[in-house]
Amino acid sequence: MDRERNLAAAFAGGFEALEGADKAAATEAPVGAGVGAELAGQWSRVRGRLQADVGEVEYRSWLRQMVLAGCDGDEVTILLPTRFLRDWVRRHYGERLVLLWQTENPAVRRVDMRAGTLGARAAPAGGGFAESLASPPRSPAPPAAKSVAPATSPAGAAPERPATDTSGLDKRFDFDNFVVGKPNEFAYACARRVAEHPAMPGFNPLFLYGGVGLGKTHLMHAIAWDLIGRGGGRVSVAYMSAEKFMYRFIAAIRSQATMEFKEQLRGADVLMIDDLQFLIGKDNTQEEFFHTFNALVDAGKQIVVSADKSPSDLSGLEDRLRTRLGCGMVADLHATTFELRLSILEAKASRAGVAVPAKVLDFLAHKITTNVRELEGALNRLIAHANLFGRPITLETTQEVLHDILKAHDRRITIEEIQRKVSEHWNIRLTDMSSARRARNVARPRQVAMYLAKQLTSRSLPEIGRKFGNRDHTTVMHAVARVSELMERDAAFAEDVELLRRMLES
Repeated sequence: MDRERNLAAAFAGGFEALEGADKAAATEAPVGAGVGAELAGQWSRVRGRLQADVGEVEYRSWLRQMVLAGCDGDEVTILLPTRFLRDWVRRHYGERLVLLWQTENPAVRRVDMRAGTLGARAAPAGGGFAESLASPPRSPAPPAAKSVAPATSPAGAAPERPATDTSGLDKRFDFDNFVVGKPNEFAYACARRVAEHPAMPGFNPLFLYGGVGLGKTHLMHAIAWDLIGRGGGRVSVAYMSAEKFMYRFIAAIRSQATMEFKEQLRGADVLMIDDLQFLIGKDNTQEEFFHTFNALVDAGKQIVVSADKSPSDLSGLEDRLRTRLGCGMVADLHATTFELRLSILEAKASRAGVAVPAKVLDFLAHKITTNVRELEGALNRLIAHANLFGRPITLETTQEVLHDILKAHDRRITIEEIQRKVSEHWNIRLTDMSSARRARNVARPRQVAMYLAKQLTSRSLPEIGRKFGNRDHTTVMHAVARVSELMERDAAFAEDVELLRRMLES
């Protein structure tokens, strides 16, 4: 819940800017003009109870923009200004809204949430929570690749808008093919927001960071495809790696074409730079990127950047550039959980049209934990082997075909190493891991160490318990359950545990 509230706080400013209305206006106009006084009174009481349930901050961030459009028989229609907000409210508060309406008006059986405003045409409900035709249309298929000619302009004229070069964009990397889970839901939500409303206050620049193979590049390509589709060819997107940016800048200097280089980039509506960490130590290229960054932001253009670390941790970048990168929205992609890895494998197998036994997917999700690209590559290899040789996919063939990958991913982390890292992180003595002390400042790190031992080693519960002062296996089970529960509730605690996991796996 803390993480959701942080997410709410991050988006609250953006939603207010989108509406162009202050809090009072949003609160004073919660119903459509055709809503009767009795229904309006019921809606007012439903909102009041919901606000009391969720708290003032959460209510203002997510729910105060709901507008009652009307009631048709047993169905109430509620409007929200954006598709993202509609989806979020539907997922997190939909059932509660239905219950509150039924308490207030027993005739109500369904709540239809739609994206749009009172003046927009709405789609007829298709039952339950219907999709709204008032929301923006689905992006068309990505256009064919086009080459980019250097942008030139007469002296004193505005730079010519460059055509979008889609040759560096992967058509598979769109929002529909991105599997969302807890480790990446915040970054995904930010990416969707930028794609729907580029250069929105609070989201420019968008800085995505995380380890290798966690989805940063996928989200950047998805933003590009969505913008290209929505713009119908009128939106110019410049996407490149930091390394390519550097090489193009050097080539422009050598050919004395720096002005053309500057005009081409600054004529884009959206600039995307992947793997910014490669600019560390390249002072001249950093300076050019800084000036390009400022020119685009001042012109109301969107910038999206990715790196392996957050702006504050990218030592080697100029302070002024690090500060500018951190002034927008910074979103991280955490290491994948077992559930997310399993969802990715299931989605990949479904798209390939191949039936892969659940126990095989389970096995792969447990074994390959650090890199989604390698996880997908292993599944591709397994499917290709089955197709080429006509053999069914089983656990035995999986171990045979992927023996080299599985060997490389054998867990070599020891419980002693886990205990040492956790002790250092929370500044307690190593001996406390096996002591009988029950003080919270000792017991909580000990539980985390047990949790990580279960996640990162192949040791059984009794073996783990023996390493922690001959504790019973039920104590280890309780520790694992307790830490999992705390990670769901406390975002800061979850960050600590994930940081320790990354340190141990690196």
